Amino acid sequence: MFKSFNIGKYKIEKPIIQGGMGVGISWDQLAGSVSFEGGLGVISAVGTGVYKDRAYVDKTVGKERRPLESINFYSYNALKKIFDNAREICGDKPLAANVLYAQTDYNRVVEDSCKAGANIIITGAGLPLTMPEAVKDYPDVALVPIVSTAKALRILCRRWKKTHDRLPDAVIVEGPLSGGHQGFKYDECFKPENQLDIILPPVIEEAKNWGDIPVIAAGGVWDRDDIVRMMELGASGVQMGTRFIGTVECDASDVMKNIIIEAKEEDIKLFKSPVGYPARGVKTQLHADIEAQKAPKIACISNCVAPCKRGEEAKVVGYCIADRLSDAYDGIAETGLFFTGSNGYKLQEIITVKELMNKLMNGEDS
Repeated sequence: MFKSFNIGKYKIEKPIIQGGMGVGISWDQLAGSVSFEGGLGVISAVGTGVYKDRAYVDKTVGKERRPLESINFYSYNALKKIFDNAREICGDKPLAANVLYAQTDYNRVVEDSCKAGANIIITGAGLPLTMPEAVKDYPDVALVPIVSTAKALRILCRRWKKTHDRLPDAVIVEGPLSGGHQGFKYDECFKPENQLDIILPPVIEEAKNWGDIPVIAAGGVWDRDDIVRMMELGASGVQMGTRFIGTVECDASDVMKNIIIEAKEEDIKLFKSPVGYPARGVKTQLHADIEAQKAPKIACISNCVAPCKRGEEAKVVGYCIADRLSDAYDGIAETGLFFTGSNGYKLQEIITVKELMNKLMNGEDS
């Protein structure tokens, strides 16, 4: 039932891509372990400046040591160390980097990821029409955009073909049950016609119009039964993020893992975000403080995402996403922002990546 497939020149032995999760949820230990086990480990390029207590950045601000400006928040030195550590785990097996299209310095961070050792670049949080330009000096690096509709894939393929005579090496179609930022507006996330089972087949058909582009299903995929269903619909593989938070190797703080394990279904909500897309996570003390106008002061130190306009949008929604995700990485429950997919409440235990991959390939009782 489960077959290997290729993304560009890179063979993915098991059709499971671990979703890129920042800040510090999928870094060296998680991504390296997933690739070692035959899936595709994905290193998040978001917020690398806070890695290992800011050991790889030049300038920080305040007692919290916020990385100053995007050059430090998206630290190349930290990213390179993360890739080097992941390589020690997985050897020469494929490794990907997830770089948000909405982030500041997108092209620079993609180039940094290539230099650091990424074989594959995955990009969402906006339609990455200029993605090929960022890898023009790295022809062997495979490109995987994330889309939510067949129309988006068609527009993207036309643009890439015209400007760079290139097409995606694979495409991820993400439904609105994923953790973090969505590809739909708030109200659209709840419409039946936008759910993964409905939007996947048209994207697969559109992909056929452009050749043999593998399509990867994402957003709410939880267990082997879900994977089988996606394969029966025509997907070559699946991307899963939340399920990997419940692993020993996940780079997230124990505080984050415990908050998600303790969360009930009704605790997982869609929130407004400075990125301009709704984002899903666990409702915690932070959200109560935002509603009471007692949330931490907003000061744009890191300049993390372009749509935020140096903190203007952060003030509208009531929080700085860079600071709050960094607090989650640091294990600060009171002010952290804890992203998870809609199935996060199903996490009940912490197991190894090896055990999880076995369950996903062979069933929960294996």
